[in-house]
Amino acid sequence: MTQFYVDELTKLLSAHAHQENAKSMKAYMKNHFEFLGIRKPDLNAITKQFIKEHGIPTDLEQLLHVVTKLWELPEREYQYVALELLGKKKKQLTKENITFLERLVISKSWWDTVDFIAPHIIGHLFSKYPEMIPSYTDKWIQSNNMWLQRSAILFQLKYKSKTDTEVLYRVIEACADSSQFFIRKAIGWALREYSKTDPTAVVNFVQTHQLSSLSEREALKVLYREGKL
Repeated sequence: MTQFYVDELTKLLSAHAHQENAKSMKAYMKNHFEFLGIRKPDLNAITKQFIKEHGIPTDLEQLLHVVTKLWELPEREYQYVALELLGKKKKQLTKENITFLERLVISKSWWDTVDFIAPHIIGHLFSKYPEMIPSYTDKWIQSNNMWLQRSAILFQLKYKSKTDTEVLYRVIEACADSSQFFIRKAIGWALREYSKTDPTAVVNFVQTHQLSSLSEREALKVLYREGKL
């Protein structure tokens, strides 16, 4: 069942490959991945039609198998579709699936996949099982994997007033001296998003902590734009 599903999907996407688009898309992603050359709006439409015709595996284990198979394929569009399918069934995920999500984060890692997994899927899972947050965020921050660290910073991106600031500030403080662009950018992004909920708290945090210029600039961007600073 799952192999037929994957075969039908790959056959459909391959039929829409565009060589010139693929070259520019690969260059945009710093040549980290191959592409079929399907632009995002077209990919969304194709995926939507495929789901309409074939559905999404209702059994979670079958779905995770499909995601795994798509993740193994070289062209990046397959990972995008895998995340679309997984996102639509994220409510079925349980504590036991965190190891699977970690594998997605550290495999074929780049901002385009991690920035979906962290806030949309891991963020949802942690909101369902908040008792998981301390141990996993500590583990990720202490790891040498930049993408796990970025996930620890960004998983609360959609939490708004439900943001656990103690966790947010703790992971930021742990990474504040990082020289990695993607960590500095994530710190600023997380603070900027929370500034829409509690601008005073973010300003106070920025003023009392030594952050990179990039993190600080990103953190206060909305407040400057809205004339609040």
